[in-house]
Amino acid sequence: MRPRLPWGDELRAGLGAPGRSRRLSSSPRSRVWRVETTGAPVVVKQIVGGPDADDRYARERAALRLAAGTDPPVVPALLVTAPGDRVLVLEHLDHRRPSGDWIVDYAAALARLHAAARPEHAGALPRWQGPAEADAASFLRLAAALDAPVSPGVPGELDALVRRLARAPGHALLHGDPCPGNDLHTPGGTRFIDFEQASLGSGLAELAYLRIGFPTCWCVTAAPAPLLERAETAYRTAWRAETGDELHDDLTDFCAGWLLRGDALVERAHRGSTDHLARIPVRDWKWGTATARQRLVHRLGVVGRMTAGHDGLGGLSTLCTEMRRRMLARWPALRPVPSQRP
Repeated sequence: MRPRLPWGDELRAGLGAPGRSRRLSSSPRSRVWRVETTGAPVVVKQIVGGPDADDRYARERAALRLAAGTDPPVVPALLVTAPGDRVLVLEHLDHRRPSGDWIVDYAAALARLHAAARPEHAGALPRWQGPAEADAASFLRLAAALDAPVSPGVPGELDALVRRLARAPGHALLHGDPCPGNDLHTPGGTRFIDFEQASLGSGLAELAYLRIGFPTCWCVTAAPAPLLERAETAYRTAWRAETGDELHDDLTDFCAGWLLRGDALVERAHRGSTDHLARIPVRDWKWGTATARQRLVHRLGVVGRMTAGHDGLGGLSTLCTEMRRRMLARWPALRPVPSQRP
């Protein structure tokens, strides 16, 4: 049965009667419509499915409200809410095809989004969660399955990495899934949508997406080095302009953290119940623009290079390089991940 447009009393009081509506594509965990009103078209989003639906609705509503004061805007305006139906009504924005260097404007907008939260907003959203000890253990089991030698110091390096990420400071407003497709490229700049996984933490956790290849996303994109450097500079410049502070830390820990997370090899509906790194030696699977093995080979290469000569992660560098070499030898048909978004 086709879902009914959830246009209840709250929406009628704020926007009047709905006109023509059209269902838009969305994940199975939400329903989205474009609706004509007497003022202007709007987007109606209803969050559905799963025992965490109320939490996802609360996160998205809180994140949109925190980001509402950003100038220039980085999110659509939140017009009306209907909590009982888990409905959000947003301004409709015209999206245009991103330019070849889209990642530069994207990174600057991401910095402005992150800067929207301040220390006084602590508690408005959950804290960002990094990899756990179980993720590190799974990664080491994968190394053993690939017959990659693990030096004695690597388990300690990974334990220390997990602890550092758990203590990572910061109060940035994190999108939670800042993927190609959750960004709208409008005449007024880049805007972000779909904040169901929003949290507070270090902005470096999401700036790392650009290097590690958008780990939670269907659309893997590995930008060429010159473009990546421009994008990271744009982020740091925008962050400094918004906050007055410099970003002093590098991205090494956060990229290494994304490497450990097997759940970042599958779409969100399949996370939290299976050791996905353990599946790598026995099968590959396609998600979006790349397979799981393609994603992992890319991440191993990034982390192997970033941790070379690192005081606390030098052993991990050697291990990543060897794991990547063995994967490419075992599966020589693996291709690099795309350098451009589709």
